[in-house]
Amino acid sequence: MFPSSIADFFANHQDTLWLATITIDLMVTLTLYRMFGKVGLYGVVVLNIMLSNLQGPKLTIIFGMPTSLGVILYSGIYFATDLLSERYGKREASYAVLLGFTSSLIVVAIMTISLLFIPAEKSQTVHNALDLLFGFTPRFVFGSLFAYLISQSCDVWIFHYLKQKTQGRHLWLRNNLSTLISQALDTVIYSLVVWWGIVDLDTAIQLGLAKYLFKFFIALFDTPFIYWARCWNVKRLDWHESNHNSTKRRF
Repeated sequence: MFPSSIADFFANHQDTLWLATITIDLMVTLTLYRMFGKVGLYGVVVLNIMLSNLQGPKLTIIFGMPTSLGVILYSGIYFATDLLSERYGKREASYAVLLGFTSSLIVVAIMTISLLFIPAEKSQTVHNALDLLFGFTPRFVFGSLFAYLISQSCDVWIFHYLKQKTQGRHLWLRNNLSTLISQALDTVIYSLVVWWGIVDLDTAIQLGLAKYLFKFFIALFDTPFIYWARCWNVKRLDWHESNHNSTKRRF
């Protein structure tokens, strides 16, 4: 897909590629927010949780440490829900969390059913690839979805608690602190539920700490982006809400 010169450059500069991918993910979030308002942020939550689950099994080495590609897009969900919290309130952010959770359940259920179909001879390779990506174990499904729901709900609660305590000041504090605490909770739950028992406890903790360091960096990295987005006037794009209110006024 990419010219060989670009592919060769990033093959030799994986850390740069990782940083570029984080920036692209944040810019996509801002673009969808700019174009569609809060509906765009709902879309980001669903899109990122789907893509992070697809990319999660792929491990790579960044800054000398092993990490999953899914960390980038999964961390982007926290940015989207924090932006929803800041601009539209706790209820809208909680809706987005539940939407992502429900969407994940549906995808898991549908893809699990699809694997029950016996593939035609020419589709065996495709079936094997789907089985590799979606042949989830119950432990993985429960661990990942439970960690997502608990940590994201915690993120929304802490964000609004801090916003209330600081009387709306210090966006950087609530954006970073809510994300870092909830990401730590997510990492602990995921490591203990999914990894512990498959690997020993020390290894599970080491895997979790490595992932958290990358999540920590991304949380700090997205701070200028949320300040930038807060300045935009995009409420006019929430057409479904304005149309609903105008319909109520007619009656």
